[in-house]
Amino acid sequence: MKQNSSSLGACAQTADEHQPTNQTRDEQQEQQAQTAQTAPSESACNNPSLGGFARAATTAASGESRAFLIGSFVILYLGYMILFADRSVFNISLAAIGQEFSVSPAALGAAGSAFFLGYTIMQIPGGWLTDTFSSRRIIIVTLIIWSILTCLTGCVWSIAALLVVRFLFGLAEGPYPAAAMTHIAKVFPEEKRSQLTSALISSNYAGAAVAPFIIVPIIALMGWRAGFFWLGIFGVILAIVYIFFKSKHSLSSAPSKRARINWRDINPRVWTFIVIGVALNCITKGLETWMPIYFLNEKHIELIKLAVLVPLPVIAGGIAALISGFVMVHVFKNHERLLIVIASFLTVVTMTGLYLSTDMAWIIGFQVATYFVKSLAFTGIFAYVASRLPGSSYGSHIGVINFGGQLGGFVGPLFIGCIIQFTNSYTSAFFGLVCAALLAGIVSLFIRSSKTNI
Repeated sequence: MKQNSSSLGACAQTADEHQPTNQTRDEQQEQQAQTAQTAPSESACNNPSLGGFARAATTAASGESRAFLIGSFVILYLGYMILFADRSVFNISLAAIGQEFSVSPAALGAAGSAFFLGYTIMQIPGGWLTDTFSSRRIIIVTLIIWSILTCLTGCVWSIAALLVVRFLFGLAEGPYPAAAMTHIAKVFPEEKRSQLTSALISSNYAGAAVAPFIIVPIIALMGWRAGFFWLGIFGVILAIVYIFFKSKHSLSSAPSKRARINWRDINPRVWTFIVIGVALNCITKGLETWMPIYFLNEKHIELIKLAVLVPLPVIAGGIAALISGFVMVHVFKNHERLLIVIASFLTVVTMTGLYLSTDMAWIIGFQVATYFVKSLAFTGIFAYVASRLPGSSYGSHIGVINFGGQLGGFVGPLFIGCIIQFTNSYTSAFFGLVCAALLAGIVSLFIRSSKTNI
């Protein structure tokens, strides 16, 4: 809001320059020089046809060009896609990894959780690093390091080595979400944060959906290790592109003024979001890790057919993430919390359907529905808080909130693996996820509506 107000004020100030005044010539020249530093371009003041994203690019901070803003958003989107494509490739490869290393379901669950442990640990430090060293620097460093570790995943020689590499991989990826969202917050106007944040998060599902179509044929032809080699190469290429993709103003390169979070002063609402994030992400990360194994071992689906089955739920989740910001702003305006509450309880319904289903078509259908409503709730949390966070510590606050979601990613695969290990039943594991959805629904009732900052 403040950015729009200053932009409108600058337009008015520019127009006032043409009005007659009693100032001396020297005073007028001095005022014009000051106005030139803050006034937006003439096209920004006079072009009413610019729509959502383009208008956000035009009115964004300090004269950043539309081409730079849109281009940087695309690069961040692709980076997020690669980040989640790796997880999809890893989950598809788990069955082959289990056979090669001859390990139990609990050990495979631990391998999936090792990444999320490192990823979760780095959420809060990653936000602090972003606020301290700038989002651009953190994005470049994380892209390079995690791409190297992606390649190393294809080089492991034992389950122990896999656990170590995946843990380090999680540490490397951890700062990226806070850095990417901080970039959005710095260069786009405040009222656009919710929609652009949800659009950026939709890349999570896009990466997981696209990866099987590209990587599964590679795995089928060359083995599971080759998939990680190719994915690592893609990441290095994107990092190089971003290094040379600069702006004259480059706001995202400038670190924010340090703003330390006082844990005692954190609004209780933030802790509510953390609990909801744990419960919801426990569901999807658990399903992402174990459904490919379930389809291969229990339903005896061929590997090549997973390229069609695996993307369906994540496509639904991506669509929900893409529209959640718009739905919250335009449909649930002044009642934003209701989107999170309704979507959380709908997740209970769809997850119960998955738990009770035995037919393959119903299983897929309820999994797709679960991803859609869960994504509405989870992305809705970030859309809800995006316009309420203080800019100076935006990265740190996002890191705190995302910590909860990623903690669920750590708990989910391990939780399901242990249930399967002790009960030898996927049905029992699905019931555990129904309970997780119910927890999210109950806790969401404690979210209070407020227009004030978190």
